[in-house]
Amino acid sequence: MCVSVCVVCQLDVTLDPDTANPELILSADGKQVTHGHTRQDLPDTPQRFHYFLCVLGKQSFSSGRFYYEVQVRGKTYWALGVVRESINRKEWITRTPQNGLWTVWLRNENQYKACGDPSVPLTLREKVEVVGVFVDYEEGLVSFYDLKSRSHIYSFTVCLRALSVSFVHDQVLNSGLWCDSLLVATEPLDRR
Repeated sequence: MCVSVCVVCQLDVTLDPDTANPELILSADGKQVTHGHTRQDLPDTPQRFHYFLCVLGKQSFSSGRFYYEVQVRGKTYWALGVVRESINRKEWITRTPQNGLWTVWLRNENQYKACGDPSVPLTLREKVEVVGVFVDYEEGLVSFYDLKSRSHIYSFTVCLRALSVSFVHDQVLNSGLWCDSLLVATEPLDRR
């Protein structure tokens, strides 16, 4: 008899200030990102996103399975997921798997989408409070879950190369709404 063991590492994600777009403000512990609406005077390093309002986690992976949670409770606008580590950080890019981004987003309080070409509108039963992101590198799978309702949001099947955790902000032109902040969970969040 052959028994397969599934090992999944829950990440303790820390956001990387060296990658953060200058309009994004990170908390001192690197667990929260906020849009500051004003460009900070930061060094323009090769790692830093210039136009795209994005920040990466310090952790990157090229094998295995990993999982992390992000608290989005009370937010009307957010985008999160994983990106290819080699993503272009100096030009504006469209949020698609072809460009190395596997993300889901919320806009205008209740419009959920899986970002792609084309994007896929998502119908969810209730407002998401905590998003679980699961990556199986060998299977080429990036999946998003609503942890409160214990339901699947969306999965991408992809050919993966080195990945980093990403948190993406960009302007909602039609409403002017911004995400106040996103919080990376350092341990599983209470979902009662």
